[in-house]
Amino acid sequence: MEAVANFFKELGLSFIPLFVAIDALGALPIILALTKDEEPAQRLKTLRYATLTAFALGLGFLGLGKSLFSVLGIASSDFLIGGGIILLVLSIKDIMTGKLMEVGVGEQMLGVVPIGTPLVAGPATLTTLLVLVGQYGITVVVPAFVLNLVVVWLVFSQANRIAQFLGTGGLRATAKIASLLLAAIAVKMIRQGITEIWFT
Repeated sequence: MEAVANFFKELGLSFIPLFVAIDALGALPIILALTKDEEPAQRLKTLRYATLTAFALGLGFLGLGKSLFSVLGIASSDFLIGGGIILLVLSIKDIMTGKLMEVGVGEQMLGVVPIGTPLVAGPATLTTLLVLVGQYGITVVVPAFVLNLVVVWLVFSQANRIAQFLGTGGLRATAKIASLLLAAIAVKMIRQGITEIWFT
């Protein structure tokens, strides 16, 4: 009984940091901006690909992350800077041209990059996974990660209703605000990466 209680306690302690790192609600305006030109069915398909990508990347990272980083000589700060640059380029492109991705890129590609990664399974999420595994073990962290992805899907599945409520004009206005927000998030990631390099 004590072991079960311990498991659920550690599950909760793993779930909360991952929930904060993933921030599905915070990412939703950006996701609506990315998928503003898609039909409702296409948008759901894109978000399904994004959730599956995040799941596969998270599990792969748990299995190979430390070893791969060690072999390639990559630090978490490098990962932060790389992810930040990708997001910054996308946000600048949208502000300048009105398009985050090329038309016809397809829901599969859009679901993989940039929604699946680095928006859902970004440097913060992947680094948090590695830290939590060191603290609580893989048998606790994997269920906590899966539960978080269930929450992600529940939030994303409401994207069509939110898009319908906002309308075309509202979506385009949200898209511009989201692009500025995306640029700010990107700069924050780059700054965190540089700070880590500078002070370690």
